[in-house]
Amino acid sequence: MDRASFYEQVYQVVALIPRGRVTSYGAIAHYLGAKNASRMVGYAMHDAVKAHPPIPAHRVVNRNGLLTGKFHFASPTQMQERLESEGIKVNEDKIINFKNVFWNPMEELDLEK
Repeated sequence: MDRASFYEQVYQVVALIPRGRVTSYGAIAHYLGAKNASRMVGYAMHDAVKAHPPIPAHRVVNRNGLLTGKFHFASPTQMQERLESEGIKVNEDKIINFKNVFWNPMEELDLEK
């Protein structure tokens, strides 16, 4: 699979993350059948500003709930601000109650793609 089509698949999954929920780079990679491609999901999130229609990239964090992608937004606080506007609590760049707001595409989406 080429990079552009992988990115498009990532964007399709990210677009489905409900408001007030988050997922991880690794969970998306696993769902797409590429368990070891979490870094590629991160690269896709870096390029997400070019995605049309826009996708909620702020809802994708690392496996520990850290806002590792915050520097790819217009300001370093924009990711946190967007999450907090959806009711997600963040402290020191880490999501509070991460397990409670975690959205696992393997469980939430029909596996028949």
